[in-house]
Amino acid sequence: MIEILNWIGGEAVPAKSLKWLDAYEPATGQVYSQLPDSDEHDVELAVQAARRAQPAWAALPAEARARVLRTLAELIRAQIAELAKAESRDNGKPVSLAARLDIPRAAANFDFFADAITQFASESHATPGFVNYTLRAPIGVVATISPWNLPLYLLTWKIAPALAAGNAVVAKPSEVTPMTAHLLGALSREAGLPPGVLNIVHGLGDKVGAAISKHPGIQAISFTGSTRTGAEISRVASPLFKKLSLEMGGKNATIVFADSDRARAVDQVARAAFLNQGQICLCGSRIYVERSIYAEFRDALVARARALKVGDPAETSPGSAVDQGALVSREQYEKVLSMIATARLEGGKVLCGGVPARVSGRCEKGWFIEPTLLEGLPTECRTNQEEIFGPVATITPFDTEDEVLGLANGTRYGLAASVWTENASRAHRVAGRLEAGVVWINCWMERDLRTPFGGVKESGVGREGGWDALRFFTESKNVCVRVEGGS
Repeated sequence: MIEILNWIGGEAVPAKSLKWLDAYEPATGQVYSQLPDSDEHDVELAVQAARRAQPAWAALPAEARARVLRTLAELIRAQIAELAKAESRDNGKPVSLAARLDIPRAAANFDFFADAITQFASESHATPGFVNYTLRAPIGVVATISPWNLPLYLLTWKIAPALAAGNAVVAKPSEVTPMTAHLLGALSREAGLPPGVLNIVHGLGDKVGAAISKHPGIQAISFTGSTRTGAEISRVASPLFKKLSLEMGGKNATIVFADSDRARAVDQVARAAFLNQGQICLCGSRIYVERSIYAEFRDALVARARALKVGDPAETSPGSAVDQGALVSREQYEKVLSMIATARLEGGKVLCGGVPARVSGRCEKGWFIEPTLLEGLPTECRTNQEEIFGPVATITPFDTEDEVLGLANGTRYGLAASVWTENASRAHRVAGRLEAGVVWINCWMERDLRTPFGGVKESGVGREGGWDALRFFTESKNVCVRVEGGS
């Protein structure tokens, strides 16, 4: 049994209560590790350690902080294979996907913000007789709360700008996927990060997350997770005037026009619907296809979904690597099957999938579901309104641009969308009218860390990425100087 520990003040420690939680391997359905069942006492210790460490860390030149972050990025890259296996075992995704996408992007987060902080500029405005300039300083002690679907990637996306800006961090990873955060603590020490600058507290949201939300010594919280949890954090933290960034749920639309590059669109729409078993907040789970190509596109997409190999996520043998692993937990597995049953009751036709996937050998008790595509469902049904977070997508025909925009915008969410067309004017026009914080044209989940990221409506408040992340983790002060003899 693997024992995972908190990382507080530069040391690996158990919870003060000495209580433990079980962590399961989704591919087998079996307990493989234990993690601390932490509470407000552990959060208090982490905040104290952060308070002690933050002033000296903030006093370092930006270049010195950047060197530590770059070293950490190098250490992550040197251990891609080990980290990918740990992430796969934690959340059921194929090792090949974690090694190709998640872990390299986690390293890139540290590299990017190491560079960005050395280029982070203030503003200056001259007026007759006066000069106004902006000072940007770290907030102090900040908290990050990250989800289970991309555990190291999204954890580092928050930690990296916070550290680069000179803050000390109290991080809460998901209790469902603790292993890569556990490994990151040891790597941070090896990279030279001073004790207490990064603290990682494992445990349940209603204990650790709640303690973070109400702790008076934490000045800012960056959260990624469900809309329900984000609303609760806001309810508790807002009256304390904490700075909040909330990246929440999505029910993202994929729009395919008749003039799109058909072959590329089929391949990428399938990827957008089913990558990571559909457990990405950016997944395109509502697919709208122009009626003149609908039947042809639908059939090609069904064939593509059926061709996805569901199997042991640890399989990496040449020619045997799987496309789809296990869902992250029994709870999520049962939720997704329940939503498929609901779709049937709502009148949906199952074009493929819709049932558990049978995987033999060590994974016979794992939580696998076949990629599922549904048609015939109205916009207002639960299946098209609620975030399922599994390998389930709906497909619907449309006739006009105005019609599909109404369909795409017809949810309470507004995180992301993708549009497939070779008509440049239409692409820009539709992107401008979509109620989404991120719009991809003829691609999906490409990223440039210089650009802001976040949703609208119930998908989020605030922006992450690029300069927006550094601005979030700093406080600005205006200084107005009277210039003697100025004109």
